[in-house]
Amino acid sequence: MSDEIDPHPPSSWPGLSRPSTSSSAADKGVDARDRPGHDGVLRQRAKRVAAFAAITLLAATAVFTAWVISLGPLPLDKARQVSTTVVDRNGKLLRAYAMANGRWRLPVDAKKDVDPTYLNLLFAYEDQRFYSHIGVDPLALARAAFQLVTRGHIVSGGSTITMQLARLMEPRRERSLYAKLHQIVRALELEHELTKDQILNLYLTLAPYGGNLEGIRAASLAYFGKEPKRLSLAEAALLVALPQSPERRRLDRHPEAAREGRDLVLERMVEEHRISTDEAAQAMAVPVPKMRKPMPLLAPHSADEAISTMKKARVIKLTLDSGLQKVLEPLARDRAAALGPNISVAIIVVDNASGDVLARVGSAGYFDETRAGQVDMTRAVRSPGSTLKPFIYGLAFEDGFVHPESLIDDRPIRFGSYAPEDFDLTYEGTVPVRKALQLSLNVPAVELLDRIGSSRLASRLRQAGANLVLPKDETPGLAMGLGGVGITLQDLALLYAGLPRLGTTRPLREIIGANDDPREPQRLMDKVAAWQVANVLLGSPPPQNAPSNRIAFKTGTSYGYRDAWSVGFDGRMTIGVWVGRPDGAPVPGLIGRGAAAPILFDAFARSGKLLRPLPGRPKGALVASNAKLPLPLRQFRPLGELMHKGGGQALHIQFPMDGSRIAVDRADGPDAAEMPVRVSGGVLPITMMLNGTAVGAIDGRRQRLIDPPGPGFARLTAIDATGASDTVVVRIQ
Repeated sequence: MSDEIDPHPPSSWPGLSRPSTSSSAADKGVDARDRPGHDGVLRQRAKRVAAFAAITLLAATAVFTAWVISLGPLPLDKARQVSTTVVDRNGKLLRAYAMANGRWRLPVDAKKDVDPTYLNLLFAYEDQRFYSHIGVDPLALARAAFQLVTRGHIVSGGSTITMQLARLMEPRRERSLYAKLHQIVRALELEHELTKDQILNLYLTLAPYGGNLEGIRAASLAYFGKEPKRLSLAEAALLVALPQSPERRRLDRHPEAAREGRDLVLERMVEEHRISTDEAAQAMAVPVPKMRKPMPLLAPHSADEAISTMKKARVIKLTLDSGLQKVLEPLARDRAAALGPNISVAIIVVDNASGDVLARVGSAGYFDETRAGQVDMTRAVRSPGSTLKPFIYGLAFEDGFVHPESLIDDRPIRFGSYAPEDFDLTYEGTVPVRKALQLSLNVPAVELLDRIGSSRLASRLRQAGANLVLPKDETPGLAMGLGGVGITLQDLALLYAGLPRLGTTRPLREIIGANDDPREPQRLMDKVAAWQVANVLLGSPPPQNAPSNRIAFKTGTSYGYRDAWSVGFDGRMTIGVWVGRPDGAPVPGLIGRGAAAPILFDAFARSGKLLRPLPGRPKGALVASNAKLPLPLRQFRPLGELMHKGGGQALHIQFPMDGSRIAVDRADGPDAAEMPVRVSGGVLPITMMLNGTAVGAIDGRRQRLIDPPGPGFARLTAIDATGASDTVVVRIQ
């Protein structure tokens, strides 16, 4: 057995293999990776990976797009729903109505309605790059994360105002990555759909402030009792802090938590060098409100009427002046309380020139059930007492058979079964017409009404815009001159405003519409007559301790002491006052002069306006003493006495005929332009009046040439020696 090792061990030995007899790639120095076709395999793999990635990305994009689409459109219409608000002529809030869900949400325009101090704090605390980002602020998110890591608690949020608006529009309770992604998507959509100012306005409208308060206006009114146009630093900081935790910081439940939140805002502003330490300290020393204040409730009757008329409008603008309304409502309340239980007071103020209602106090207290406070007594039909007398005298002046200085008898008289009596059951005898109206004597007023005709008075007042209410199946009678007809306080104010307007009225307007139709003036009486009535009423004896000859006014008391009235005017405005019980029960001793007139004068004083003089005397107005009046105008004679004494043919203007058109050619000289007038009947001398001014006497042939006025309507009146008259109205061309 030889010890020599075999140089060719068997191939079966472990770890050994027989070398191949063929040449290998390794023997030739070539890497297997460089074999032909390997590059193609790699490229195929790369393509498959890229395709997979593209498909995955496309699928993810499709899923994300489908999810975004599933969110639906932005709920802007719902977010824009706000409380109905009623504002005055200057845009100041009169009254707001809660939404159907009971929430107060008032529309906001940041540039007009909000103090810049608040806006500066809001941007500094919530969203410093609001006007530059696209809805999401990466820097704010990074800052919030860094502060959370370094300080261990949330110092500032990463949500922009736009993202917060998105959360308010679609509130979610959970705080998750999904919810945050939802906010981001909606924020981007909001930035695409709306301008920055619109986003800010919507946020300020929807931001929660605890309870049923939404938006900065509702919060400022409820907590501070004022609009957010003027805010202190403490108030502004508080309004910035509350929406972060609206329920935990509710002022009416958790005032201390609210104070702490406010102080955190102030401390942060000091850290960022936006306010000084002293400013912050002063603001922190201000106590926070602990009770909610009631929402504004000015002119509630006007507001109720407005929303019933403008059902779909969200902001309704009225002609009222909130400042005037604010001083007249307590006046009505205090005077009603002084006059006794169950008595109410109504006041209306009308601008003479425009017919706009400047103030309307419908009752002495909107929530006072004992005085039927929710009944608007400015629109209630009541007996006007003597307040229609000035219009009787006005038509008598217009017809030319009486003048303010004419004498008239105040004595017992009977018209069939009707026998009017003066209020105090005494008679003054023969007095000037001026005094008869100023003292509101009943008999002279009824005699003049008998002369002009009750139906004519009613027709003229209706023509001027007043609605007169008579008992069913009754026609106007002489009793209407003493209150035997129904009318509202607002219609009385409309009629009286026609006097300083020199004979024309304008329909009252209270709601300002986008397309208000022009309101044409309506005829009440001619200029001279209106000026004469106003001049007489200016001299009416004022209430005790009130100035005289400053306000033209008239009082009235209805039968049975049920209604006390006073209506007065200066050159600027007309004010009407009613006093009584809404249920119509009598109040012994309640008279216009004692109950309503003092309120009228006080209302003028509280208006804050200097009294404006009445219009000057119009052309053609006759100013003369009784002795210098034409003979027929010196003494008024009742119609029955004229019929008794006349004996002969009744006075009648034969030419020109009533309603005719008269062509006047002044080119051939003044004589050719004269207009002939011919009368028949009557007792000489006969005086001719043109538009209330005497133009001479009719001669024995019962005719006369007169110089006509310029183009337009002219009133010709003939008055004979007994006081009988006839009138025609012609149109000069």
